Amino acid sequence: MVKAAARERAPYRCEDCGLQVAKWVGRCPECQAWGTINEVGAPTGITVTAGPVSAPARPIAEVPAHGAQHRPTGLAELDRCLGGGLVPGSVVLLAGEPGVGKSTLLVSAAAHIARGGARCLVVTGEESAAQVRLRAGRIGALADELYLAAETDLAALLGHVETVEPQVLIVDSVQTIGSPAVDGAPGGVAQVREVAGVLTRIAKQRGIATVLVGHVTKDGAIAGPRVLEHLVDVVLSFEGDRHSRLRLVRTVKNRFGPADEVGCFDLTDDGIDELADPSGLFLSRAGEPVPGTAITVAMEGRRALVSEVQALVAPSTLPAPRRATSGLDPARVAMMLAVLERRAAVKVSAADVYTATVGGVRLVEPAADLAVALAVAGAARDRPLPGDVVALGEVGLAGEVRPVSALAGRLQEAARLGFRRALVPAGADVSVSGITTIEVADLRAALRVLNDPVSTPRPANVASLNRVS
Repeated sequence: MVKAAARERAPYRCEDCGLQVAKWVGRCPECQAWGTINEVGAPTGITVTAGPVSAPARPIAEVPAHGAQHRPTGLAELDRCLGGGLVPGSVVLLAGEPGVGKSTLLVSAAAHIARGGARCLVVTGEESAAQVRLRAGRIGALADELYLAAETDLAALLGHVETVEPQVLIVDSVQTIGSPAVDGAPGGVAQVREVAGVLTRIAKQRGIATVLVGHVTKDGAIAGPRVLEHLVDVVLSFEGDRHSRLRLVRTVKNRFGPADEVGCFDLTDDGIDELADPSGLFLSRAGEPVPGTAITVAMEGRRALVSEVQALVAPSTLPAPRRATSGLDPARVAMMLAVLERRAAVKVSAADVYTATVGGVRLVEPAADLAVALAVAGAARDRPLPGDVVALGEVGLAGEVRPVSALAGRLQEAARLGFRRALVPAGADVSVSGITTIEVADLRAALRVLNDPVSTPRPANVASLNRVS
């Protein structure tokens, strides 16, 4: 009787066999059908009637495209990441770690835009107006059409938009703005969703190019709800090491251009400067080849960057020799050490191995495998790699050298900087003027370059490039 009463009160029922259950399940226990369990008495559908439209639909070829034209910001490296500049009515999210230079970059860009005749409004919720004014004066970012306000209330922010009527709006940051109509403290999920939604709607209605500064979590992800990234049109990640002046702006999402661009900047006491030619920043100043160094060409978005990998192999007195990496993927370095030991007879299992990159660049793509292996082998055998050689290739567990993407672009950048030889995977049918390709099928063939009796110096024009300390 108790079971029968429970079945009568069961709130869910299978549409196929009629079985009633006490809670919802995806698959009916009786007939094994999927998605047939529904709530008893629940409405089967919601009727929505047609309503007024904001604008009539028309053939796509007749829709004007002038409203989606890019307007340059005055910073070429930032425009590269944006796809050419800011689009009226677009919303850009710029996220980065605290102190990396997000506010400095945006104030500098706002000053350039204001000097070009467009009215800009910067709303800061993290600093006072006087603090932002001092920074703007220090970096030379003062302009007549640049307006500044310090607010943390969404309604007050909208009031400034009504009064100033800007063409560009910068909110620093979206996590500090709150709305009294939504429960929770500023920065919470509901608050961030509401603030971002309102600002996005205002940007679309008024044609205001809006830039939102976002916080990141301790693991580097953008803080707040995931819907924040879906709402905006462009997502930029601002990266940089606290101990280096180099800053990278990486495009994560872009509805108006490519989503794989990278912009390079130099953060100084006087502001932030563009680095139009960052190649050579990640090379050491040594002119003569040094054992334990190898040159590769990494791809940051669509940009080829010549980078140097360094390795040091020293005798170990520890039962478990030390392995330390900086700027490289520890898992891939450990794999290269195992491949060198097993496939190329380079004994490193009983030695401490330290590997690093120069200039704070981070190399995580497999194309740097061959350079890492050559650097470690050169350090272990105390033999330098010729200075005019670059190494490009992914190394497999069998010791084979595999092809890499954008090989022609990498070789062109290496040739431009004066490198004359390149170790490339076998079968790479690429020819670039000014550089000779040496095809290597496996790691053993590549290691024969270490036996080259000619110690060619580093190209002279590499040392002439500006460097970031």
